[in-house]
Amino acid sequence: MGVAQSASTNPQAYPTRPIRLIVPFPAGGGNDILARTIGQRLAESVKQQVVVDNRGGAGGALGAQIAIAAAPDGYTLFLGSVGNLAQNSVLQEKPTYDPERDFAPVTLLATSVFALAVNNNASAKSVQELIALAKAKPGALNYASGGNGSSLHLAAEIFKYATATNIVHVPYKGATAAFTDMIAGQVQMIMTTMPAVLPHVRSSKVRALGTSGRKRAAVLPDIPTIAETVPGFEVLNWQGIAAPARTPAAIVQTVHGKLLASLKMPGMNEALAHQGLDSAGAGPDEFGALIKSEIAKYARVVKAAGIRGE
Repeated sequence: MGVAQSASTNPQAYPTRPIRLIVPFPAGGGNDILARTIGQRLAESVKQQVVVDNRGGAGGALGAQIAIAAAPDGYTLFLGSVGNLAQNSVLQEKPTYDPERDFAPVTLLATSVFALAVNNNASAKSVQELIALAKAKPGALNYASGGNGSSLHLAAEIFKYATATNIVHVPYKGATAAFTDMIAGQVQMIMTTMPAVLPHVRSSKVRALGTSGRKRAAVLPDIPTIAETVPGFEVLNWQGIAAPARTPAAIVQTVHGKLLASLKMPGMNEALAHQGLDSAGAGPDEFGALIKSEIAKYARVVKAAGIRGE
């Protein structure tokens, strides 16, 4: 990931025309909602239109390729995520882009945690009990995911890797079907997103055993972190803004400053919390370090588990 100075771009004057924000997913999903939320604030901050351009396909790779091919002048930005900036590159045998080489990180926008949940018939009442049960009966427990190589799959595999347990993966065609069968007792556990699990925890349809962040989730303060049982454990969903590689460093810093101001606008924390997200704001260097470390983490787990994306 790199940025270069360019005499052709004047950061003092930037921006002088509309900015395109490429979202590598169809309209209506969580990433699209986040893009439109931040895009509206960014437009107010820079006094220019921010056009959200949905380019779904190939698990985010299509939109990434379009962004990479754009002029590195700050007028094309990309909504990156853990999927398209970390996981895809280690899941695919022949990735079509290299996130570290082809993008300049700008700002980490938001993070969110997973919840480790079991159905109400499961005997485990805590993360410690679940691990003990899995070790006592290797291969007897199973977990659901939204498909091979999905974020739910990889989050659960990181849990298995960190705890040296043998829990069998049951892939579904989508997270909704996976969660439905987990509630019904067809599978014992799932690592899922907070928006998906919250209503069912509150209605006592499932039991949350732990959350995947460094600190307890504000919306589930009584649920311990997995790290309280497995020291150092952390798995995050995250989204951020990246630009094509070779975008001038001064422009990257200018965009970061405008995005940071957007994140601090009144009501922004609440808007993100409504989507199950925590506001972040890390800049280019810190965001770049996160991408690098996440690629390494997922590469280890994918290799150990022999996972390949579909």
